[in-house]
Amino acid sequence: MKTSGGSDAAKRRAGESAAETVADGEVVGLGTGSTAAHAIRRLGDRVGSGLDIRGVATSFASRELAADCGIPLLDLDEAAGPDAPGIDVAIDGADQVAVGGGEDDGPTAGPLIKGGGAAHAREKLVDAAADRFLVVADPSKETPVLDRPVPVEVLPAGRTAVAEAVRATGGEPALRRAERKDGPVVTDNGNLVLDCAFGAIDDPGALATTLATTPGVVEHGVFVDLADEVHVGTETGVRVARR
Repeated sequence: MKTSGGSDAAKRRAGESAAETVADGEVVGLGTGSTAAHAIRRLGDRVGSGLDIRGVATSFASRELAADCGIPLLDLDEAAGPDAPGIDVAIDGADQVAVGGGEDDGPTAGPLIKGGGAAHAREKLVDAAADRFLVVADPSKETPVLDRPVPVEVLPAGRTAVAEAVRATGGEPALRRAERKDGPVVTDNGNLVLDCAFGAIDDPGALATTLATTPGVVEHGVFVDLADEVHVGTETGVRVARR
């Protein structure tokens, strides 16, 4: 259930804007998706010019791209475990992000929905572990209120039970199907994904708690109180919203 919309130029501006904030010596969480890929490529360019960083990939795809770009990589346990260096900053995309219209201090970064690439379990681990989490997006991903279906990674044996629990909370689950082969999408963790439509999500925190406490759920795509900045690429520049 990958999202579309927004020009490649806008995505590139967002990704490169976040990549420029990375400092020498930092450990960087490397997100998944087309906008985050622009950040990874820009970081690769900067590594080629002498920037000393190490990356922590959030998916097989981001790991492959980072390796191609010459970015040295750490496993998550190496970066975030005991006596590890920690993750200084994570750069990742979003399927939808709530951006408020703050008056005096500019727009504010709110909750977001991720999981269009079925990598949200590892993405949340990396993004939550980082000292700073920067979201990169194009204007089509901005909204005042989240209303996209929420990706929910489930244990295969728990698919039916989780679907019933989602319906009991007013949601409508749909098993994500693979696009170029028969059968469902299988995550890097070997699990299935239910895309759960709830309509307008007025209380993302409450929904996040409900999903997180549902037996059989591995991880859900509602990210609450995690984003420190949202870099929104436009046709002419970049707007930055802060928490």
